[in-house]
Amino acid sequence: MIRTLKAALIALPLAVSIPAQASDCPALFDTQVRKLHSKASLDLCELTRDRTTLIVNTASRCGYTGQFKGLEALYQQYKDQGLVVIGFPSDDFRQELDDEADTAKVCYINYGVTFPMAATSKVKGSSANPVFQALSNATEAPGWNFNKYLVSPEGKNIRHFPASAKPLGGELESAIKATLQTPTLGQ
Repeated sequence: MIRTLKAALIALPLAVSIPAQASDCPALFDTQVRKLHSKASLDLCELTRDRTTLIVNTASRCGYTGQFKGLEALYQQYKDQGLVVIGFPSDDFRQELDDEADTAKVCYINYGVTFPMAATSKVKGSSANPVFQALSNATEAPGWNFNKYLVSPEGKNIRHFPASAKPLGGELESAIKATLQTPTLGQ
């Protein structure tokens, strides 16, 4: 009886910690998406855990496509401080290539993107992917390509930045710095 009680008391912290670990993922990121031009999946919960996250709807044939360079520079500059950038290509504004291989070439080869890129999906309206449905409900739907959504590590604070917001040297970068410097709950 004492051994059973001891075993139960030892196991109790493990049983209690499992739900805490499972619930540390904001609902917004509690999903998997297919990686761009791949059969592999991106586990958004794992990618974003305890990280400041910048979500961007992208397109390969847009006047803002050159922002890939700035987004990559932003990612390189702040990833070791806790920033992750995730791109979501979309043809909702009719400026994405039809073939994902071509989209991948633009991102990975032409612009040297190393941050995670999801497969092409819808980002507006009732058929938007779950991430953009949540972002739109929390702030506003993207009005064009390269809208940016800055999400705090715990997923409670979400800020929207329009397509015209430059990745470096402006309000977006200032907001990223401020979010990275704000301690998250429980730390």
